[in-house]
Amino acid sequence: MQEIPFIKMHGLGNDFVIIDQRKQDINLNKNLIQRIADRNKGVGFDQLALILSSNESDAELVFFNSDGSKSRTCGNATRCIAKHLMQEKKTNNLTLSTDGIFLIAKNVGGNLTSVNMGVPKFEWNEIPISKKINTLKLPIEGHPTGTSIGNPHCTFFVEDFENIDLNKIGPEIENHPLFPERTNVQFAKILDPNRIRVRVWERGTGVTLASGSSSCAVAVAAIRNEFTQNKVTVDLDGGSVEVNWKSDGVWLTGPTAHSFSGTLTKDFLKYE
Repeated sequence: MQEIPFIKMHGLGNDFVIIDQRKQDINLNKNLIQRIADRNKGVGFDQLALILSSNESDAELVFFNSDGSKSRTCGNATRCIAKHLMQEKKTNNLTLSTDGIFLIAKNVGGNLTSVNMGVPKFEWNEIPISKKINTLKLPIEGHPTGTSIGNPHCTFFVEDFENIDLNKIGPEIENHPLFPERTNVQFAKILDPNRIRVRVWERGTGVTLASGSSSCAVAVAAIRNEFTQNKVTVDLDGGSVEVNWKSDGVWLTGPTAHSFSGTLTKDFLKYE
């Protein structure tokens, strides 16, 4: 197998290995993805993203979690790749596609990149939930809110925020029978009508310092519960993003960083 170049980027510590397949056809399998994700023997990431050529957008994106499972969308990775491609194409606007959804991205200055994550979904079968129920108050202790921002999300609003054991509760909720495709899990505390503090457990990854789609899901859930305004700042363990639920979709805005570029060597790739 030939060597594979990659770049490592992050949004508030939510980190990604990004591989450009527009110039090189790469055969990735679950085992290889898991080995690249290993933070001791590989590179390490929350999500791996592939950039593919597209006739309908500036690029098509495909995402994988660190356990090798596929993810339909990833807000912070989309912002990182958008920043990378806008620099490459010398533009401040572009359109990206992922899982049949088209996402508009903008460079808004000050190292901030904004992406429209699309229109959120609330119906039980759209998230999806395993049975027909009201997704505003799910029948789970704590009565969380269910949302789809491309991926399923389950948001708990709590007061005793810092004592939440994410490593214990996160996987329990991720694999709850109500979620046939598993779910991302967030614990949120409303600080005021314009600010929310959030901790995240990501499906297929675990505890993360930040998550773009989770930030959007929390903001949407807070607005549905009439806790906040439509434009909020979401404070995550790794930093803050802005979420603005507008008529055309949910806009996610925040900083990105290019950590380094590297190469997966033939010696690394030859081991299964």
